[in-house]
Amino acid sequence: MFYIIAQMKCKIISGEKRADSRGMVSFVNNFTFEKVKRFYQVESKNNSIIRAFHGHMKEGKYAYVTAGKMLLCAVYLDVKNKPSKKNKVERFILSSDKPQILFIPPRHANGFKSLKARSKVIFFSTSSLKESLRDDYRFPYDYWGKEVWKT
Repeated sequence: MFYIIAQMKCKIISGEKRADSRGMVSFVNNFTFEKVKRFYQVESKNNSIIRAFHGHMKEGKYAYVTAGKMLLCAVYLDVKNKPSKKNKVERFILSSDKPQILFIPPRHANGFKSLKARSKVIFFSTSSLKESLRDDYRFPYDYWGKEVWKT
């Protein structure tokens, strides 16, 4: 017996910003922490650094840019150790000016590049650190071509 695993798609969960005389509130009310087990924040030293590609077969991630602007890329992993270089890389630009959360499903590798100085992204993970380390696949930033990082 074998199972066919349907390919999930990356998706954007939109949020909003509201301002009044007291300041600004950013929120993504359609996001729940139901499956989140941990989170971490990343800030790149400068805009020339590309942190990619990091994949998982079981772990899903949610990315939320809290400062600045970033290009986030995700690609389906048809095979965990040597995925096809023909797989389409999905590209998303997220900004702290427009609250959004990007869902990166299991069986995807992801990476990012800051587009503004001092940009920060928080990743919410569906796996514990121990689970994640057993489900970890890394690929060079240019495995699917350097052009995916051009803006």
